[in-house]
Amino acid sequence: MSYYLERIQHGVEYIEARLHDDLELDRVAKEAGLSQWHFQRIFKSLTGETLKTYIRSRRFAKSLELLSSTDLRVLDIALRSGFESQEAFARAFKKAFGMTAQHYRKLGKRNLFVRKPQFDAEYLTHLHHNVSLEPAVHFQRQMTLVGLRTQFFGVDSEKNNIGARLPPLWQAFLERMPEIAGRVPGVCYGVVRQEQHDSDQLEYHAATEVTGDAQPPAGMVALVVPAARYAMLEHKGPAQQIDHTVSYAYSTWLAQSENAYRHTGGPDLEIYGAAYHPTNATSVMHYALPVG
Repeated sequence: MSYYLERIQHGVEYIEARLHDDLELDRVAKEAGLSQWHFQRIFKSLTGETLKTYIRSRRFAKSLELLSSTDLRVLDIALRSGFESQEAFARAFKKAFGMTAQHYRKLGKRNLFVRKPQFDAEYLTHLHHNVSLEPAVHFQRQMTLVGLRTQFFGVDSEKNNIGARLPPLWQAFLERMPEIAGRVPGVCYGVVRQEQHDSDQLEYHAATEVTGDAQPPAGMVALVVPAARYAMLEHKGPAQQIDHTVSYAYSTWLAQSENAYRHTGGPDLEIYGAAYHPTNATSVMHYALPVG
């Protein structure tokens, strides 16, 4: 099993052993040896769901098993399933299944609910049997960028707000781009990086490269992207679908690269060059991950 599949499996095993506990997402990631964002990013790409959703589903699966196979009190089942009280469990259970836990128990073997399985190593590996695509690995020199900045939560987070944050940022940046002195024409960059190691909130810059020590216009910021080795994937089609390429980069290529490459924790880059067009289906852009 590759390095990243092993990391995710370690996280899953940690979750399974502590479904009855108050699981903190950053603690799960730490046990797996990754930052919270990278763990959630890879987990979402592998499984198609967020880490929080998986934990909730597995707790419900645990409660369904206990309701149908034991005589434990509902309160005890609620606590063993990671809920802080019977009331909290009752509300969540009714919302999820449209009936009370007591009603579910009366159904016995006649219930039709599919219980969420645990993701084992074999299943996680199976999810990677898809198209092989090799990125171009190259050394990127240090760049100074100038642009606009925002904070956001990605698709791998329960707080996903990409649609509300990034399109308005790009519109504002493109309108003001002519104000930037010393800008290098032809290419724009989206810079994605973590704010804190134990958070899934991200920082995003819509920016362009500048030469020399050009000062950013009022309201804009300067950002230095350190020299690093990058694995660059080509993305065809609308930029709104870039998450498909990002998911492939993390869940397939990075996970299957064994120990050859690992994400360094540096900023990811969206690269918009001459072949990019915002509405053309033949548009081409690139997504690059810093690797070591």
